Amino acid sequence: MMDGRTRERGQALPLVALVVAVTLVLAVVVVGVADAVIDRAAAQTAADAAALAGAAEGRVAAERLAVENGAVLVSFVPGPPVEVVVEVDGRRAIARAEKRLDFGDR
Repeated sequence: MMDGRTRERGQALPLVALVVAVTLVLAVVVVGVADAVIDRAAAQTAADAAALAGAAEGRVAAERLAVENGAVLVSFVPGPPVEVVVEVDGRRAIARAEKRLDFGDR
């Protein structure tokens, strides 16, 4: 004779499998988004550094700073303001900078 507990045996297994599958999918999505955010931040940092170097010392300095930050200088438009485009792992970033002379309060 079967009681109520016997018929329900194993019913939690499909639910546990579903929870595990959803958790794995969410983890993959979170890791993908985190990688994209990190790549974007790295590209913007490299672009900012290259633009500042380019405004101060020109294209050669901009390219050097881009490479030091793991980027490739895609374009350099002399200014003012200097505009650079760099690429890091397929992510592009644009930055502008200009050199200003500050003589302080006189």
